Amino acid sequence: MSSTLSLPGRLSFVVIAMTILTACSSLPRTPYTANDALSSRVLDLNNLRRYADEPVSTFSNEARVPLRAGSHSYLALSGGGADGAYGAGVLSGWAAAGTRPQFSVVSGVSTGALIAPFAFLGPTYDATLKEIYTSGIAESILGSPSIANALFRSGLFGNTRLRELVAHYVDQQLLAAICAEHARGRRLFIVTTNLDTQRTVIWDMGRIASIGSTQALNLFRDVVAASASVPVVFPPMLIDVEANGRRFQEMHADGAVMAPVLTLPDAFLLRNGNFSRDLHIDIYILINNKVEPDFQVVRNNTADIAARSSASTTKTQTRSILYGTFDFARHNKLGFNLTYIDRNIPSPASPDFDTGYMRSLYEYGYEKAKTGSFWEKAPPSNDRPLNDGREQRVTM
Repeated sequence: MSSTLSLPGRLSFVVIAMTILTACSSLPRTPYTANDALSSRVLDLNNLRRYADEPVSTFSNEARVPLRAGSHSYLALSGGGADGAYGAGVLSGWAAAGTRPQFSVVSGVSTGALIAPFAFLGPTYDATLKEIYTSGIAESILGSPSIANALFRSGLFGNTRLRELVAHYVDQQLLAAICAEHARGRRLFIVTTNLDTQRTVIWDMGRIASIGSTQALNLFRDVVAASASVPVVFPPMLIDVEANGRRFQEMHADGAVMAPVLTLPDAFLLRNGNFSRDLHIDIYILINNKVEPDFQVVRNNTADIAARSSASTTKTQTRSILYGTFDFARHNKLGFNLTYIDRNIPSPASPDFDTGYMRSLYEYGYEKAKTGSFWEKAPPSNDRPLNDGREQRVTM
């Protein structure tokens, strides 16, 4: 980063100003009702998205997810910020090992949303993923925090650079390729959090790509950027919708706020929905983060305490999802496969998008996957000691 302050330091710089001034500022929005929210449509279409808490029938409807009898592979990509370099490395190493399948379904959350379109299209896009996470372009996403942004743009850093990065890689050619795979029955989903309704939104990106218009391209980009827009750090995305003859905007932010990773909708995990018995699905869960508790002496300042607390909450949410998915997979005889960053891998000095750290993490993921022994068949147990004596290092 060009700034001499780490992200916690830059956040601390703004905290006091926000405390004093935040009550003085509020960006105007068009009001709408809960009833409007229930019937809202994007691009005047009803079928571009669904919600994770919808009934089982929504997800078993073959018009929505046309999985035919046989074997299918589902790749679920989690959030994790700069740790998305791990996922990019794993995908490339997995392809190099010659065992990476063509996925029937891919879902992405947060940094996983940046990876998902390219993972969906296959190994020919692995070089693009490597470029995103190791060339230095991702390091430019964050600039210096701005009080003006905090007051007038609803995010400390603004989202101009994030949107430029998404627009650079997501063009009509990419959408045409996704459209072709969607027509073959494959599905690409990206997750956002609707902050107005507090619901997890699952966007059907292949269906959006199939529209083929400039408006669809802009919506595709907005959804990817929204999923990666960490609240407070980046402004949420305001997405134009229509309901009951009125037009307004919904506020969408980081999908990881509600769902650090999308494995199966709540309808299956919480209500014991069942897949058709003539389907065999292998679920591959790629966590761009650490899952196990790790020891760290937290510095006694506001930003570091907030960051550690947030990371702890995300880790707990992730483990809960993994346990629920594992139980469901075992009950329904689905394949369960999990990979994540070992807790003994050193964390970066700051949570910035440090290129050196991401290059090292990419290589770690690549080598781990290339060996073919990177999938765990169950979530980690709770009884592993905080320090088990193993030392793994990412060369910085």
